[in-house]
Amino acid sequence: MQNNQTKLLNEVATYYADKLAEHGDTPRGVDWNGEESQMIRFAQLCKIIDSKTPNYSLNDLGCGYGALLDYLRDKHPAYSYLGVDVSHEMIKAAEQRYAAVNQVRFITSAEPDLPADYCVASGIFNVRMERTDAEWFDYLQATLDILDRNSRYGFSFNCLTSYSDEDKRRDYLYYADPCRLFDLCKHRYSRQVALLHDYGLYEFTILVRKIL
Repeated sequence: MQNNQTKLLNEVATYYADKLAEHGDTPRGVDWNGEESQMIRFAQLCKIIDSKTPNYSLNDLGCGYGALLDYLRDKHPAYSYLGVDVSHEMIKAAEQRYAAVNQVRFITSAEPDLPADYCVASGIFNVRMERTDAEWFDYLQATLDILDRNSRYGFSFNCLTSYSDEDKRRDYLYYADPCRLFDLCKHRYSRQVALLHDYGLYEFTILVRKIL
């Protein structure tokens, strides 16, 4: 299982390194359509952040070149940030992009090296390539466990939705059942779970708030 997981992560790292090489540190470089949808996506994910949490810390799993930082600096400025990505090339691009920003770190890894108040994961469950639904769901659930154990107050993540129009679907992408993941999060992580599926994209966001 561990060898299979390592191989899967290597496939993901290679896929995104190729996208970065083709498109640079832009939304298309992390396989998103454009900046507008990226900002909508960030707004949903960051609803996990409680405004009453002073000087919060955040782990960004699958950070890419660190685009979420721009949104955080504008909308949620009191933070320390750790960006985590399995692609060394992505981490290198992020470090160069934000070299002058304080309270920011980036590491090449599949898991944060320190817990934070919040964890977010954007887009890391979309590109399954040749993996089966069952293989990919195992990876997804294992990654949610990582988000859970590395967040104090809660975590958020997004997925492409199984309610997507058939003619818009692509074979190499994974379309998750939002109801199944909502149920999983309610039973496995917290009683305080929100499912956001009303922001105009072919995806959904789940927020898991921990009861302390």
